[in-house]
Amino acid sequence: MKNSTIVNIVLALAVAGLYLIHLTGNNKDKASSPETSKGINHQLTIAYVKMDSMLFTYELAKKLNAEFSEKKENFRKEYTDKRIKFERDAANFQEKVQRGGFLTEERAKQEQERLVGAQQEIQKLDYELTQKLNEMQGQISQQISDSIASYIKSYNEIKKYDFILNSQYMLEGSPQFNITKEVTKGLNDRYKSLTK
Repeated sequence: MKNSTIVNIVLALAVAGLYLIHLTGNNKDKASSPETSKGINHQLTIAYVKMDSMLFTYELAKKLNAEFSEKKENFRKEYTDKRIKFERDAANFQEKVQRGGFLTEERAKQEQERLVGAQQEIQKLDYELTQKLNEMQGQISQQISDSIASYIKSYNEIKKYDFILNSQYMLEGSPQFNITKEVTKGLNDRYKSLTK
């Protein structure tokens, strides 16, 4: 599930990156675009970030993913404990039925109904915990994506790149245009200043 969390985060960040590219492209002064500059060449400035690397070194992402993993483990333990107790009770019930341990058939039927109810509760718990985890994962992805997008927007107000790309969709990129370390450092500095 951790890999799917990372994949979801990367995909969310890719969408955010495309959105930023769209916004920065629409906000540029039209007089400086190659189409309207009447022969004046405008050299594009492009940079890219390696999102997968950034997600492993961005302190907020690391913290949120660690918290998610802890909650996921707690949910798994809660489910497993209840499942083991149910399986033990079901095995005891089968053994008791086989050796005639119930005084009446009615009492055996009541115990069977209780076990069916317990099994349904476990299935419901599994569904609810899965839903909670998916919801939490979505919220984490969105929070990280929003944080990176807002930082890149303010970062680009200073740097003035025409495009900042996500390396996931690039076939090749010159290392001189890789701003991953610089952006990650800025993200971590901002995160640390907000958590003081």
